[in-house]
Amino acid sequence: MTITLRHFRAGALPDDHRQTLIAVHSDAYQDQADDPFVQRFPWFAQHWTNLPGYSCVMAFDGAEPVGFSYGAPTEPGREWWRQHLVPEPAETSTFAVSEVMVRPAWRKQGIAEQTHEALLADRPEALAVLYVDVTHPRVQAMYEQWKYEKVGEHRPFEDAPLYAVMVRSLR
Repeated sequence: MTITLRHFRAGALPDDHRQTLIAVHSDAYQDQADDPFVQRFPWFAQHWTNLPGYSCVMAFDGAEPVGFSYGAPTEPGREWWRQHLVPEPAETSTFAVSEVMVRPAWRKQGIAEQTHEALLADRPEALAVLYVDVTHPRVQAMYEQWKYEKVGEHRPFEDAPLYAVMVRSLR
């Protein structure tokens, strides 16, 4: 197995990019396919890929997409995580990491960390932020190993899980 990484950016996405995200997600969450929140991923994929500054690093095993990490810069003044930081940092430009996932057959090989680190490499923002479902402490511990710190908890909308808010300095 040889894993290669490809970077995709807003304004230069292949026509099948969203469909590839959805296919990888479908495999990654096949055991939760009946969950209404999981079923909304196509909407999230469309939302994120339409954001200015959207960026995605996708891992391939040959021609097979096996995982990805993606996100986009937050709009100044819309950093929802600020309420959790006391004192607030002087520099608050933020890159929001929306998804990090790997298909089951390729897990436990470091692919998630590879795509994540490639996604954040050379970002101009001061901080990266992401959510982790509080019912997944092992995932939270993984992000802590990747230099994130839990700064609070947040439920972004009524039917969303309760999330740990995690922040990482990029400088």
